[in-house]
Amino acid sequence: VDTVVPRKPRENIDNGDYHVYARGNDRRAVFEDDIDRRNYLRLLGSTVQSLGWRCFAYCLMPNHLHLLVRTPNADLSEGMQKLQGSYVLGFNARHGSVGHLFQGRYGAKLVRSDRQLQLTAAYIARNPTAAGLCEHAEDWAWGSYQSVVRGAEPPWLHVADLLGWFAAGGGD
Repeated sequence: VDTVVPRKPRENIDNGDYHVYARGNDRRAVFEDDIDRRNYLRLLGSTVQSLGWRCFAYCLMPNHLHLLVRTPNADLSEGMQKLQGSYVLGFNARHGSVGHLFQGRYGAKLVRSDRQLQLTAAYIARNPTAAGLCEHAEDWAWGSYQSVVRGAEPPWLHVADLLGWFAAGGGD
């Protein structure tokens, strides 16, 4: 007899800080070109603004992505469904594809301390260098770290809050 084990429910809380990540199905690319990346960032900005989220960091890699967000209301699931679903519909229409783009549902880890938030933000910033895509994090055009360094962040990216956490922690 096969036993079906239900998925563990998401931990959606008010004012939750989350490290969100999603990988391409079969580890395939989820961004074919810069148009796809711009479309995803436009949808991310729209989702952040419409739900009142605070986005502290992001990184779009060829076959996966990372976000660091705060949800004032317990609506991470709804927001991610809107964001990912809208992106996949547009991606599939643009590229003549059908079906799933992402491998399963997105992952999300609740960030429980300022130190964990600092480490998560650093991990997200270093992702392209760790993957060998660039030498320095600020060289990666599709991560928020470049915006932080160059001071050209989109209005929905909350750089001042992120920098405040690092300043409070001694800048480590």
